[in-house]
Amino acid sequence: QSGDVVLGLASTGLHTNGYSLARKILADLDWTIPQPELDGQTIGEALLAVHRPYVREVQTLWHGGIDIRGLAHITGGGIVDNFPRIFPEGISATIQRGTWHELPIFGMIQRIGNIADDEMFHVFNMGLGMLVVVPVDHEAQARAILPELNRVGTMISGDGGVKFL
Repeated sequence: QSGDVVLGLASTGLHTNGYSLARKILADLDWTIPQPELDGQTIGEALLAVHRPYVREVQTLWHGGIDIRGLAHITGGGIVDNFPRIFPEGISATIQRGTWHELPIFGMIQRIGNIADDEMFHVFNMGLGMLVVVPVDHEAQARAILPELNRVGTMISGDGGVKFL
């Protein structure tokens, strides 16, 4: 509902989305050389990062008494397509870019491919693998239970879309 907060759990990489685009954009580079832009990882290592499961984290929140009002696993379609699937009628969300760590591979893909922000958030998870919606009065407890959670947005009244700030 409007006023609930959106908490993000980090992804470990592309997970399951955007590989065709990433391969096309990065095809002419050597995938075996460590890249300073990728914090010393090779492109191959960054692209092959293991898809992180979120079951343990969600169960930890449930067992901690957190009122989880919504969960969105950010896969194909990125945040733009996946998150709105859980919105009730008349609800939208704002997402505040810069409130979580965007993995360097996304910046590299965007820079080399000259891809607009809108398209990046439509194709990739951008470093957010799971979004958790909780009431504002459960935020502090949720973050105490799982310190890795970042507040990345807010649920608002609206037409069902996601607005990036």
